[in-house]
Amino acid sequence: MKASRLLHLLLLLQTRQRITTTELAERLEVSRRTVLRDVEALTTAGVPVYAERGRNGGIVLLPGARLNASHLEPPELEVLSVAGLDSAQLERMGLSAVQESAARKIAARQAAAPESPSLLRLTDLVLVDSNAWLADSKPAVDVSDLASALRHRRRLRIQYRRSAEKQASARVVDPYGIVAKSGRWYLIADDQGTGRLFALERLSAYEQLDAPAVLRPDETLRTRWAALKERTERPGRVSVTVRLRENGLDLARRILGTRIHDVSDTENGWCTVVVRYPDIESVRQLLQFGDHIEILTPETARKRMSQLAKDLAERHSAPAS
Repeated sequence: MKASRLLHLLLLLQTRQRITTTELAERLEVSRRTVLRDVEALTTAGVPVYAERGRNGGIVLLPGARLNASHLEPPELEVLSVAGLDSAQLERMGLSAVQESAARKIAARQAAAPESPSLLRLTDLVLVDSNAWLADSKPAVDVSDLASALRHRRRLRIQYRRSAEKQASARVVDPYGIVAKSGRWYLIADDQGTGRLFALERLSAYEQLDAPAVLRPDETLRTRWAALKERTERPGRVSVTVRLRENGLDLARRILGTRIHDVSDTENGWCTVVVRYPDIESVRQLLQFGDHIEILTPETARKRMSQLAKDLAERHSAPAS
């Protein structure tokens, strides 16, 4: 614990060179007396650091000193390899403390490097938040524990509830890994030889089996995810042509994404949009556009939308019971 605290103290000084004893005590969560003892220990070990008394005093690192204290440990290198995760996801993975340690070392290295004082760092200008808007999906299992289990490359017996089912059922899968996508976590695995996405909020339990996972030759988590993502986002075979109000086009692009196949020029405040679905029943998604949309073709999609709208209107025609 003391070695870790001494390293943290050195990294803070390499970033700032002079810090008050009070601030160091707060940052290290120790007493001012402990900070002074740590500085004395570092001085005895030959580190160019000393305590300066007086109104503007504090703990000082000699100017120009270069400390070999910014090397990243293996866990810190691992956390940088998953740098796309935000703070909440890192917390679920049990990596928050490691990420903070790596960030301190990077900050110390940046402070020691010559750089134009007027040049802002990207970290001050770019913020990545991979959570979806209004998302509140929480994994039913501990993501960190699951990730640790997957390191052993064994088969898993999982309890999983499909979206159309009320009860979870058991199945044995061969896992490749987990993926964080738009604030949701997925287990990527082969289920009886077929690649599947398992949403962790519907995975209630898992058990490691003694048998090793049987993975496809030359396949990795990234290649399996790419194939499953392409399959999920692939445009459907049913083309539905709709009239859409011009002011609803941005919303349509955000909601429908790659399902939009073609958009015509606007005329009298309306545009024609071709949407591709896997089946006619999927047109129920278009109900959320309300009176901003009209299905033109095919007739089967138009009739299905009419039926859905009538059912909805009848359900709301009388006071709720």
